[in-house]
Amino acid sequence: MTHAAEFTEVTSEAELRELLGEVMPRAAAKERTRLHERDREWLAASPFCLIATSGPGGRCDVSPKGDPAGFTHVIDDTTLAIPDRPGNRRADGFRNLLANPHVGLIFLIPGRGETLRVNGRARLVREAPFFDELVVKGHRPRLALIVEIEEIFFHCAKAFLRSGLWKPETWAADALPSHARLVKDVQKAAESLEELEAYYSEDNYGKKLYAG
Repeated sequence: MTHAAEFTEVTSEAELRELLGEVMPRAAAKERTRLHERDREWLAASPFCLIATSGPGGRCDVSPKGDPAGFTHVIDDTTLAIPDRPGNRRADGFRNLLANPHVGLIFLIPGRGETLRVNGRARLVREAPFFDELVVKGHRPRLALIVEIEEIFFHCAKAFLRSGLWKPETWAADALPSHARLVKDVQKAAESLEELEAYYSEDNYGKKLYAG
């Protein structure tokens, strides 16, 4: 077992800079506060984003959101709207935002190593004039996340290149048991494994994507 006493902790920004070096001028200058046309194009092509939030006590959460490409609605040059879809109803990130409006988002496009990062302040709305534009497969969202952009920039592809994320030859989906098996192993699920396999099957689970 490794003990914390064996760790050499970094405790100051000065020490961090000594280890990492100074920010490259191009990286330091890439932050913007308003959408560029290229940002709009990226959002129109993105079917997936990650949303990071933090509650009043520092409790953090990262939640994935996905829909057909272009699901993020651009209200204006500094404001985005992300529709909510039926899920597990935990609402971890939403509960965080009710107490702490700060939010960070990463928008991905499959096959592209770059990502679009957005930081800002968010709020939840249960109705707005644009909700009718957010309908997918007959589902009109009950909630939408409104994000007021404070910072936006493109992030380089190094993490994706290192991980080989988009290279099918590196994928190992069968390296772990099925999701049903994982649920049965780590949770106190009353259902049998066979019942869970049926519940999480693509045919059954796919029917629930926009139901509720």
